[in-house]
Parts: sequence; C-alpha cells; structure tokens
Amino acid sequence: MNATAMKGNIVPTLKSFALPVAILVLVGMMVVPVPTILLDTFFIMNIIISLAVLMVALNAQKPLDFSAFPTVLLFATLFRLGLNVASTRVVLGHGHEGEAAAGHVIESFGTFMIGGDYVVGLFVFAILIIINLIVVTKGAGRVSEVAARFTLDALPGKQMAIDADLNAGLITPDEAKARRVEVGTEADFYGAMDGSSKFVKGDAVAGLLILFINVIGGLILGPVSHGMTIGEAAQTYVLLAIGDALVAQIPALLLSIAAAAIVTRVSANKEQGLADQIGSQFGSHKTWTPVAVIIGLLGLLPGMPALIILPAAAGSGWMAWKMYQTSKRPPAPEPIDIAAEPADPSRIGWDEVTDNMQVMVDIGYGLVPLIDERRGGALMGRITGVRRQLSKDLGFVVPQVRVRDDINLDPFTYRIVVGGVVIGEDNVSPDEMLALDTGQAVGKLNGKKAKDPTFGLDAVWISPADADAATGQGWLVVDPGTVMATHLNQALITNASDLLGPDEVQALLDGLRERAAQLVSALSPNPLPITTLTQVLRGLLAENIPLKEFRRIAAAIAMAAQRTLDADEIIELIRPELGPLIIQRLCGVREPLRVMTLEGHLEALLGQAVRSDPAKRHTIEPDLGRRIVDALQRAAQPLVAEAKPFALVVQPSIRIAIRKLVRTCLPDTPVMSFFEVPEDKSVEVVAVIGAPEALAA
Repeated sequence: MNATAMKGNIVPTLKSFALPVAILVLVGMMVVPVPTILLDTFFIMNIIISLAVLMVALNAQKPLDFSAFPTVLLFATLFRLGLNVASTRVVLGHGHEGEAAAGHVIESFGTFMIGGDYVVGLFVFAILIIINLIVVTKGAGRVSEVAARFTLDALPGKQMAIDADLNAGLITPDEAKARRVEVGTEADFYGAMDGSSKFVKGDAVAGLLILFINVIGGLILGPVSHGMTIGEAAQTYVLLAIGDALVAQIPALLLSIAAAAIVTRVSANKEQGLADQIGSQFGSHKTWTPVAVIIGLLGLLPGMPALIILPAAAGSGWMAWKMYQTSKRPPAPEPIDIAAEPADPSRIGWDEVTDNMQVMVDIGYGLVPLIDERRGGALMGRITGVRRQLSKDLGFVVPQVRVRDDINLDPFTYRIVVGGVVIGEDNVSPDEMLALDTGQAVGKLNGKKAKDPTFGLDAVWISPADADAATGQGWLVVDPGTVMATHLNQALITNASDLLGPDEVQALLDGLRERAAQLVSALSPNPLPITTLTQVLRGLLAENIPLKEFRRIAAAIAMAAQRTLDADEIIELIRPELGPLIIQRLCGVREPLRVMTLEGHLEALLGQAVRSDPAKRHTIEPDLGRRIVDALQRAAQPLVAEAKPFALVVQPSIRIAIRKLVRTCLPDTPVMSFFEVPEDKSVEVVAVIGAPEALAA
C-alpha cells in the first residue's frame, strides 16, 4: 500500500477517535488535579473555541449552515464547566499561596480587568451575569421555543408545497428529495436549539453558584486551615474566585451571543451573510439623512457637548451623501459568463430534444394564472388531488404531472399528453365559470355555449357573478380549474394502461414482497419476466380492472404462468378468478347483476368466425359488426340515461373479439365470459342482442 493510501486511511481514523478522546479528557479534568500550566492552556482554548463559534454563527448564510451548533454548544458548555471544577480545586487548594497559585490567566483577569479590587469584581461579574442570563439567554431561549413550534407546525405545508412544485415540473425528483431533507433537517435543528438554549441558561446559573462556592469556601478555608485573617482571605480567595468566574463567563457570553444570532437569523436571500444583510438594509440615504439632521440639532442645543455631537452629525451626513450618490449610479452590466456559452453553437444537447415526464398538461399563456398560487390559482392542488385519488383507485402510484406553458397553443387552450401522445384537448375561460346542464336545469343562461370536455354535456360559460343564480336554476357550476382537473382525471382513467411501466410493476412487487415473499419469488422473474408481467397488468388496466388487490391478482397470474407464458392467454385464464372484483364495481352484494347477452345463433356464428381465424385477429364481418354495435347502443341507452351499470356476458371463445368490437362505443362497459360470473350471483338479463336475421332486418 502506498503512502497516499495509508494517509487517506489514517486521517478518518484519527478524526473518529478525536471526539471520544476529548470527552474522556473533559471528564478527567473534573476528577483529576490539573497543573496550572495546563489549566492556563485550557482557558485560552476555551476563549478560542467561543470566538470561533461566534464567527461561524455570524458568517452563516442560513441557520442550517451551522447545523452542528446545538451539539457544539453542549460540548463547549461541558468543557467550560469542567474548567470551573478544575479551577475551583486549584483556587481552594492553593489560593493561600498567592494570586499566581491558580495560574496566570485567572491572575490576569483578577488584577488587570478589575484592578485588583474584589468589590469592583463582584459588581462587574454581577453585570455580566445579568446581561447573559436575563437579556441574551432568556431572549434567545424564547426565540428558539417559538421558532421550533412554528417550524414543526409549518412542516406539513412545506411538504405539500414541495409536492406541488414537483407535480408542476418546477423541480426535479432529486431536487424535491433534497428539499425534503432540508425541511426535515430544519425541523430537527430548531427542535435541538430549543433544548440547547437550556444549556446556556444552566451554564450562567452554574457560573453564579460556582462563584458563591469559591467565595464561601475561601473565607472558611483561609482562617481555619491557613491562619489567615478574614480580610486577607477575602483579598486572596475572593479575588481568585472572581478572576475564575470572569475567565469562564466571558466565553459563556460569546456563546450566548452566537446562539442568539443563529436563532434570530431571518433573511429572504439565503445566499446573503449576516453582515451583507445588515449592510444592505442600513445602506440607504433615507435612513442616515434624518439621523444627521436630528443629531445636528441636538448638538446646537445649549449645554450639549457640541465638539462631540457635531462631528458625529457631520459623519452621518457624509454617509447619507455617499449613499445617495451610489443610488444614482446606473447599475453595472451583468458579466457575461463566457465559460457557460457552448463552444460549438451547432451542438444540440439531449435535454433539448427529450422530456422524461410521462404525463404533461400543456397550457396557453392565457391559462397561466390558473397555476399561479399567488393569484389564487388552485389547479396544481387539484392535479395533486387527482393523482392521489387515482393512485388509490388504480392500485399504483400515478406518475407526476408536469404543467408547462406552450406558446404554440392558443391562449385559452390546454392539451393533455401521455407518453408523447395527445389524449385530450379543449378550451377554458380562466375568468368565467362553466355551467353544466345535467338534465335538471331550467331556463337559459347568458353566455358562450360550450361542451363539457369530460362527459360531453351541454354547458355555458358564464360570469362568476351569475353563478349563484345558475345554481338556483339547477345548473352545475364549476370553475375552469375543476374543468381541467376533471378532464385530466377521466383521460388518465381511460389511458391507465399507458401509465404503468416496468418500474411501477417492480414497485408493486417490492411492496408485495414485504407481505408475501414466497408469492413474489414464484411469480417473477421466473417464470414471468418483468416485461411479460407488465403486459398482463396493462391488459387488465385496459379493461378497467384496477390493481388494488394486487396480492390476489399476483396469485392468479402465478398459477396461470404454470400453463402458458403468453400475456393474452394469461389474462383470459385469470379473469374467472377476478370476476368478483369486476362485479363489485357494477352492483352491490344483494343487488342482481344487470347483463346483456347475445342470442344463441349469433354467438354460434361469431364463435365459428373466431375459430377459423388462426392469426387471432378476431375479424368480424364489418356490416354485421356495425349492426351488433347499433343494437348494443340502442339497448344500453336507457341504462346509461339512468346511470345503471351493466355488463355484456358472452361465451369465453368470443369475449376478446366482442371486447374489441364494442370498446369504441361503450368503453366503460365490461365484457365478461360466463365463467367470470360466480354461480351464487343473481343475474338480471336486461337485453338480448338478436340473431343475424333480426339484425339484418
């Protein structure tokens, strides 16, 4: 192994051991006497760590840039408390030897900062405690608590916003995943900061209690153990205790400021640091001009120190003048990124000719307000609801829907595209409401006549002010977003088989494997490859059989795969097993199944035609087929008008041929074989399609 590889392996190992070793050293400081030279070193390290934490907090562009702050705050607090314990042992054990007995750092803080007067030191320490405990720590703790509560309350809304942007195609799945991680990390961060603020408060209280212990212990140990007078003990021990308290309290104050700066950070520009944010918001001549005028007037008042106030007013006025001059300058032109320009203008990238989204809704520019949530557009939310409900109904996750504006479309036109194929197109009026005639409407409405794109009902585009009156007359009034979402829902249901691919099938198998591992292993990839299984499931969806009961469907496919590997034959073999699933969508448990059948002679004729077609094209003579379709439509018309679902039941051998024949005129009508109807299910024959002679007549 070369030296570079050895170095690469050793560095991560040392980093992983650094933190546990540091914790052990911290615990050792509390129980093992520490030499004064080492104690001085640790005190300086404490100040350095506090300053470094403060600088990182001030330079963070957003709170999550310093996501380790709560843990760092915990360890820094424990380190400082460990130093307090070690220094207390030294002060009480060797304080009688002189002011240098506890180390030079404590001596310097006790003599230089407070002039050797312990009474002054007590007041200075009291002021620092008040600033840290009452002002900074208490305020930061309250902000942390409120921020944590609001962040957790806003978490569901942020997740829904990410889903909406993803459905609209504004972000990629990878970007959505990164934003979800960021939202979760943000909630964890503010929750941790809420608890970490208690560390800072407890540290300030501990510093106050440790000072009292050092003072009382020194006043007792001096006279009792070392023969000192009360005055000598106070001069020595109290001075050392105050120096020890100050050398710990100043880093504590720095950490408190850092915590407050982190939790109070609010910025609209996430790429802007705190200094830049403050500078940009104070960098206006409208701010400093009134300041200069007021300070100048204050300096002219009798008795005011004009020599101090007037120069300050002049400085403020000069700043306002400079900012005014800067605001009048024309903005500098944006630099052209030469590196970003393609070296070869004739080169075409794959991203210019491909689009990975399977389902898209193209809209004209006049419909853009419908997807703008800031202007009340609710289309994206409705599309998300359509996807969610369809996924529940179909049994698999419906692909994302990308909404994009297309300048090639008319302003108020939208187009639904699945797999590159246009499956729906219509016009809507974004500023009007669509009134639908469901058969109960009375009277006429003033507006532009239209057809409902989903069900083909007569409709009128009316003003929103007339919506209440139209509703009172029996019209069903819907907004344009609902019209588009309903059309999208019906189009996706009709083309559900085009939404299912190998990836979705693999996801179904992965979900089933958690509950029925043996069933999945007996199904795919042996004997059925994923491509064949996809064909089978798409065939079921094409005949309006959802995949919600995938375990039952998979078990039936596994049994059928023992007999054949042809997708069409597997579908016909498993349909009798899935008959109850089909029937429960047509009638209730105690309700008879309404069926249409073919007259026996006609069925025999069609069966003979199918058997004579070895290519399985199932060709029916065109004129006969047209007459069968006409008869079916006439028989189905009263049932459709009354919204009564029914099934067409035929012999198994001709089921596929009849399905191909009627799917254009009655796409929602299931074509079943006699074997698919359970024996215990009551049947009501509502129509019999006659013999060929009757059809000819």
